[in-house]
Amino acid sequence: MTKRILIVEDDPHIRIGLVEALESKGFQVAECRDGRHAIPAVQERKPDLVILDIMLPHKSGYDICRELREAGNSVLILMLTAKGNEADKVIGLNLGADDYVTKPFGVRELIARVHALLRRGQRGKSENELSERLDFGDVQIDVPALRGLRNGIAFELTPRELSVLTLLHRERGHAVSRDRIFSEIWGMEYYGTTRTLDQVIVKLRQKIESEPSEPRHLLTVHGLGYRLDP
Repeated sequence: MTKRILIVEDDPHIRIGLVEALESKGFQVAECRDGRHAIPAVQERKPDLVILDIMLPHKSGYDICRELREAGNSVLILMLTAKGNEADKVIGLNLGADDYVTKPFGVRELIARVHALLRRGQRGKSENELSERLDFGDVQIDVPALRGLRNGIAFELTPRELSVLTLLHRERGHAVSRDRIFSEIWGMEYYGTTRTLDQVIVKLRQKIESEPSEPRHLLTVHGLGYRLDP
C-alpha cells in the first residue's frame, strides 16, 4: 500500500524539493504552506507521516505537534529543526515528535529517516495490536487510547513514551540496555544524544510513579539502561 506523507513547510524551495524527491520514491505526497492549515490537512489527508517544520507562519510546528498529540492523533511526525539547536530537538521530542532532521539536510538522509520511521511505526502498530493493555503495580495503560491510570489518577502518554514503556513492559523484570532502546524505538539512523532518552524516562516517571524521585517500577540499571519492575 502506498504510504501518504504530508509536508508542512513554508519555504517553497525545500517544500518543492521534498515533494519531488518523495514522489520519486513512490510516496503519495501532499503539501501545506503554513501552520494554520496543518491540522485540517492532517484530518483530511490522514497521512502516515508528517514532515513538520518548526518555524511556520501563523502557528509553530511545536503547537501543531502538541495539538495533534493532545487530540490523540498518533500520526508519525518528523520535525525539521534549526542547525545545532539541541533545545529544538528536545522540545519537539518531548511534545511527541518521533524523530527530527536538522537543516540543512541531505535528501538521502531525510528519505532514510522516513523509511525508518515508517518501518518502526508498522512494527509498533503490530505490537500494540497484540496487547491493548499494559498492567503493572497500580498502573493500567490503555494502549490504543494512549491513556493510563495510576491509583485512579488519569494521565496521557505520547507515542514515544508508549513505545519505550511497551518495550520495557515486554522485558519486565529484565534490564534493557540504552543501545537496544535507541535501536528499537529511535532506529539505527538516530544521531541524537542520550539526553533524549533521559527526558522520556523523566516524563514517564512523573506519570507512572507515586514518587518519581524514588521510583518503584521504572528503575535505572547503572552502566546499562533501564528495567521495569511489576
